Amino acid sequence: MGQHDDGTDYFSDPLGGLTDKQWDEMAGNRFYSSAFWLRLCALEGGGASGGVHVTLPDGGRAAVPVIAVGADPHPNCRWATILAAHGLPSPPEHGIYVGQRRGYLANLLTSPGTDAGSAAGRILEAVRSALPPVPPATESAQVAVHLTTPDVIAFREAGVTAEPVLLAADAWIGIPPGGWDEWLESLGSRHRIRRVRSEVRKFEQAGYRVTRRTLAEAWADVARLAIHTERRYGRAGDPSIYYDGFRSQGELAGSRAEVLLCAYDDGPPVGCCLYYRDGDTIYLRAVGFDYERLRGAAEYFNLAYHLPAQLPGVRWLHAGIATPDGKALRGAELRPLWLLDLSSTSVLDDHRDEIRAHNAALRADLAERSPAVAAAVGSAEWERFC
Repeated sequence: MGQHDDGTDYFSDPLGGLTDKQWDEMAGNRFYSSAFWLRLCALEGGGASGGVHVTLPDGGRAAVPVIAVGADPHPNCRWATILAAHGLPSPPEHGIYVGQRRGYLANLLTSPGTDAGSAAGRILEAVRSALPPVPPATESAQVAVHLTTPDVIAFREAGVTAEPVLLAADAWIGIPPGGWDEWLESLGSRHRIRRVRSEVRKFEQAGYRVTRRTLAEAWADVARLAIHTERRYGRAGDPSIYYDGFRSQGELAGSRAEVLLCAYDDGPPVGCCLYYRDGDTIYLRAVGFDYERLRGAAEYFNLAYHLPAQLPGVRWLHAGIATPDGKALRGAELRPLWLLDLSSTSVLDDHRDEIRAHNAALRADLAERSPAVAAAVGSAEWERFC
């Protein structure tokens, strides 16, 4: 099993033996790579959580969160399933997943001022030499999922030969210094502005009572409403998993996890939005609705976007990877996220042209959804591997 320079094990804990402070000095403002978030993700099963970190020649550090992928991995860590959904072959199914279970955004972490290329090379060596604490397999792989374009470039320059596979568009909605009114004007299109104003007006006229609570206070309502939404889309499992999961998250998160609840007539909430606040950024995590009791007043858009955007001091809403067209219409930047096989040899090495064609086709499919999406996927970050 791999070990760090100080002898601690990669999988000794979710941070690989570092303190929260040491880890967060590298994570900076990357919330989904923070010590808090990694410890929260480790509450779930499906493989041991760890951290690979190295000391660099300049005295700085570099790190990545990792998960041991064995016979029963977490559903989000099955790279073979992810690649099959994109019609591509997969590396061996066991090994090390570079990233975290939740959040859909992985990063190469470095001390401030550290050269990313040097850091990627040292991390690559450490990840490839690590042995996860799972039953031995004939073959294993090291796969990073939901990497940003700059990190893909750094790992490729460090020696990764496999072509990156485009997975998704990560949506970021910027709120200008002038707040809500300036954000509305930034949408540009009169049609978009009228649409948002109409959604807000409908919600206000519906007579909902909106309250803000911590997840520790509202976990039962969040679980109940999330189950409604998951059932609507045929995904709900054992209800106890939702209740236990949100209660555990609330206990660990404290004031960092907030919930917007809407209700009427003093009854139980009929809608909710769970988010995490980190500095000037809100990370949207979950919405849930009792659909039979809604009033058709654009409840989703108001709870998930319009109300969070009006909170004091908010400059960014991280809206994740689903429904990029609706988010682009609300001014979101869409940034590509990639799967990259870090293994020294990869089955994907022989499929460069096929992967490039897949990437270009996925980008074109996104662009065809609307002029707003087409504009959002036109940057150099998208063009590099398409």
